Amino acid sequence: MFQLESGLNTFRKALNQMITIAYAEISISDCVSVLIVPERALQEPGYIKALTSSSASNSKHEFHALAQMAYFQYQDDEVAVVIIKGTCRILQEHNDETLESGLVIYRTSDGAIHIVSHQDVNSKKLLEATNRYCTRWVRLDI
Repeated sequence: MFQLESGLNTFRKALNQMITIAYAEISISDCVSVLIVPERALQEPGYIKALTSSSASNSKHEFHALAQMAYFQYQDDEVAVVIIKGTCRILQEHNDETLESGLVIYRTSDGAIHIVSHQDVNSKKLLEATNRYCTRWVRLDI
């Protein structure tokens, strides 16, 4: 009985750490990794934020892979960019981020990579900036 309760508590904790992305009338709640890239990141890459549902020591590498794969898949037309108007909210247990202009790169629990972008931003430039930032973050440990 104790093992069952322990397993349920672990499952509940994992669900609480999942990240939800909400825009318009759409809500995606099975996100495991998210990169929030405001338009301002073109001038100041330090504004890029990273969220993950796990607290593993390899999270930095997970974000690097997410940024790199999103950029490459975008270049190869393997990932569709969902264009939105209005506010995009990114919610996690103790986190509530709002994005007015920029893009969000996220990976769902099935491993698929997705991109959501505001209509008036240059998605390609933001993906390039994110890839550069995450590459430097891993290499230089910034």
